Amino acid sequence: MAFSRSFIYAALVILLGILARWDRSRKPPGGTKVPPCPKNGLLIVGHAFQIPPFHSWLKFKTWTDELGPIVGFRIFGRENIVISSEKIANNLLRERGTIYSSREHLTMAADYLSGNLRPLLLDYNDRWRRGRKLMHRLTMASAATSYQPMQLLESTRMLYDLLRDPSQYELWFHRYASGLIFRIGYGKAIRTGKEEHAQRILEVVHTVERIASPGSYLVDSLPFLKYLPEWMAPFKREGRRLHERELNLFRTLLRDVQAEVEQEARAGAMVPAPPSFARTWLESKDAFGLTEDEAAYVLGTLFEAGSGTTAAAMMSFILAVVLFPKWQQAMFEELDRTVGGSRMPEFQDIPNLPVSSVTAGGVPHQLVVDDVYNGYFFPKGTTVHANQWAIHRDPELYPDPETFNPDRWLNPSYPTYREPLDKYPCLQNFSAFGFGRRICPGMNIAENSLHLLPARVIWACKISKRKGPDGVGITPPLYDYTTGFNTQPRPFEFDLVARSEEKRAAVEVAFGIAQASDPLASTVDYTLGHSLCQLGE
Repeated sequence: MAFSRSFIYAALVILLGILARWDRSRKPPGGTKVPPCPKNGLLIVGHAFQIPPFHSWLKFKTWTDELGPIVGFRIFGRENIVISSEKIANNLLRERGTIYSSREHLTMAADYLSGNLRPLLLDYNDRWRRGRKLMHRLTMASAATSYQPMQLLESTRMLYDLLRDPSQYELWFHRYASGLIFRIGYGKAIRTGKEEHAQRILEVVHTVERIASPGSYLVDSLPFLKYLPEWMAPFKREGRRLHERELNLFRTLLRDVQAEVEQEARAGAMVPAPPSFARTWLESKDAFGLTEDEAAYVLGTLFEAGSGTTAAAMMSFILAVVLFPKWQQAMFEELDRTVGGSRMPEFQDIPNLPVSSVTAGGVPHQLVVDDVYNGYFFPKGTTVHANQWAIHRDPELYPDPETFNPDRWLNPSYPTYREPLDKYPCLQNFSAFGFGRRICPGMNIAENSLHLLPARVIWACKISKRKGPDGVGITPPLYDYTTGFNTQPRPFEFDLVARSEEKRAAVEVAFGIAQASDPLASTVDYTLGHSLCQLGE
């Protein structure tokens, strides 16, 4: 057995050496050149050891400062480029979307964790297109508008609890995001954010973030490791176990809605249950050509995308308000002038609240054919990283980029200013949502949330630094964020109080009305919770 293992390891090393030599022998076509590359790349591994396992965009930004807006690097013979210019990212990922819309194949995340069913990680293929068709139907602008009553309801609950107990701000923001998507996705309510089904699906979200993060598993860089026997590849057992767990969860959520639809049909219900993503698919299966498992993953992916990102954006918003209080004062003045003190902001107020908006590392694309851009040659299979950290620090678009300055969107002297202000600033086509055919499908829903939530929070609340024992405000770190590709500020302290008793009373009245008018108020989801408990570990 020892000899057998030694032989396998030796064969792997030889294969890697051949791969590295073959890769170095490739030359760009005449009249083209390779992108500038960081120094000190190593034999076989390339620049793998220069990239930190977390917050890799910081290292990419350093390379950009040294080498320019297009930087090439290699990991185990695989070509990568980092783009740090919004213009270049748009030119490639949007205007040439037919060849830049695939994904680097992450063996652990795509094959073993997802069973090649998760749209986020699929190649640009027919399965992805079928799933995208369903996503578009569920999240297009007209559909997003129909979800606004649910956003108003969930934001009222969030604001009521935030005023009652600001220390649990993370829970309230996560409950808003997951509660909204759970209503939209499955027609179910999340009451506390700590229910079994809510925790299970958030566990799936965190697992995806961990496993799909760059450098998490060696098999992603060396795909031939998947041919190792299972006793030498524990990632296989881990991946299969996690896949079975999440697939059972997604199936159960979808089948519970199917059981409701069938029960309504048998009973001849005059008032059907509220609409949902799942119900839409069940009632129009033939139009999308998806298997049950494919649809289950499309719906689960929409939950994954919506539950974490909105909450993370709101936590960054609170941090910005704590660190830069003058902008909170500007929002106070705008909200009081537009909305007044006796009612909360509504969607119809948003066009008149340009100061009170909040804008949101993306997932890499993969090039499917050879391409040339500005004289640089990119071979087929190149992985393309649009580095949002650097893009949003481009001094040509964002003068003095390290300064928090919402005036960039409000003052005509800045290059990012657009008119009219009753439409801009907005999140449509904002690069943080991705590029081209891989742009975030839930952007319309997210935009509504990220207009409404900041406006409501600042209308009702005054936020400030927490006072220390010496009476001096405690300044939280500007950048102390969690790892993974959906990052958020680590917990920080701040003070939050109602701006007035009139506003607190208005929130309490609105909360009571929301509770009474909630179409899901009478359901506690015992059936769903019981089904999920049966899945076990």
